[in-house]
Amino acid sequence: MKAKGPSGFSGTTIAVDQQRRLFRRWTTGTDAHPHEALLGILALLHAAFSSEVRLLRVDDLGPINRTIRLGRRPHPVPMDPAGWTALHHCLAHRQGQHTDNPHVDRHQDHQDRPGTGLNRLCQPPPGPLRSTRLADLVNTLDPKLVAAALGMDPEGVMIYLADHVDAGRPPIGTKSGAG
Repeated sequence: MKAKGPSGFSGTTIAVDQQRRLFRRWTTGTDAHPHEALLGILALLHAAFSSEVRLLRVDDLGPINRTIRLGRRPHPVPMDPAGWTALHHCLAHRQGQHTDNPHVDRHQDHQDRPGTGLNRLCQPPPGPLRSTRLADLVNTLDPKLVAAALGMDPEGVMIYLADHVDAGRPPIGTKSGAG
């Protein structure tokens, strides 16, 4: 018989200082491609899959409430100001390409399919950005609520539960700074 190894999350996450640098690059920098900024922000802040961003269509946008529909999520995602701005930069870039393609990212290959090269634009890749957000959400909120909000199976988010307590975070039920 062979013993199974640990079944928890073993992927890469992004350190807080790197998250801040990336966020500044995507929101105030001038060297990030609009699609990279949108994918990065949606992955880091909303735990979006690259496929959810790649398949995002113009008719999935709710400009009145500043929401977007991502994948199989049960409700529209309320957008933060940084994400909404990145979305508009992406739409402006798309408009300059004079396309009838309904996808927001409009990063097309020669066959006019949605965003096949989108993952290559984002550095770091969207997977670790998304994993970083999922690990944080699952370890600070109820994993079942996180799964429901993101349109995932509860078992899919359980691997992100840490088997240790973050030393910088007070135990649940205590007030930080209380003496």
